[in-house]
Amino acid sequence: MEWRDFAEQMAELARHLLAQDSAQDTLDEIASKAVELIDGCQAAGVLALRKGRAVTLAACGDMVEESDRLQGELGEGPCFDAARRTDGERMFRIPDMTEPQPDFERFAPAARDLGVGSMMGFLLYTQDDDFGALNFYSSRPGAFGPESETAGWLLASHAAVALASARTVDQLEHALDTRHAIGEAMGILRERHHLSEDAAFDVLRRISQTHNLKLRDVAQSIRTKARREN
Repeated sequence: MEWRDFAEQMAELARHLLAQDSAQDTLDEIASKAVELIDGCQAAGVLALRKGRAVTLAACGDMVEESDRLQGELGEGPCFDAARRTDGERMFRIPDMTEPQPDFERFAPAARDLGVGSMMGFLLYTQDDDFGALNFYSSRPGAFGPESETAGWLLASHAAVALASARTVDQLEHALDTRHAIGEAMGILRERHHLSEDAAFDVLRRISQTHNLKLRDVAQSIRTKARREN
């Protein structure tokens, strides 16, 4: 591998990922760029755990979603383990899936049936967050060596920072949408029932608490009803 060229590709990748419009777009691009930039990689995906369940957040190429599904069903597998690790180990590499895999006695035969010859993966993490595991697949045993491991680390590090930024933007946009919906609903209540601003907000809050609904959902319901009546 020519590391100078790869460094330039990583710099371009960082700019490209930060230009995405949403966290999901960023995830999809991470998986796609992994296949494009990592030598030997034929498929890639991001696996996360949600309440103990394996969830495919992004996938590029064959094998990914089926492999994630199998690992979730079996409760074992390298990607599944990487996504749930808390012991400080943040990567794995299986050079040859055709060889015995004592840690994955049930998953390994199923992976071979899927056509997996070798795998490696890295946690996507920043100082404050773990986003899941970025996993690389090849049908060829021996596809991933030490250089691939280093390249994977670099890509995963850039990807995690971009994903953290994308999620922050999504959260800010969601907060702005929520604030706008609540403000509009309060305006409707104030106009129709001659309420003060504080009184209108208290009405929204009581409905939210009584019906165990999020404040934003209550506001959206009031907005929708008002539009139907107009």
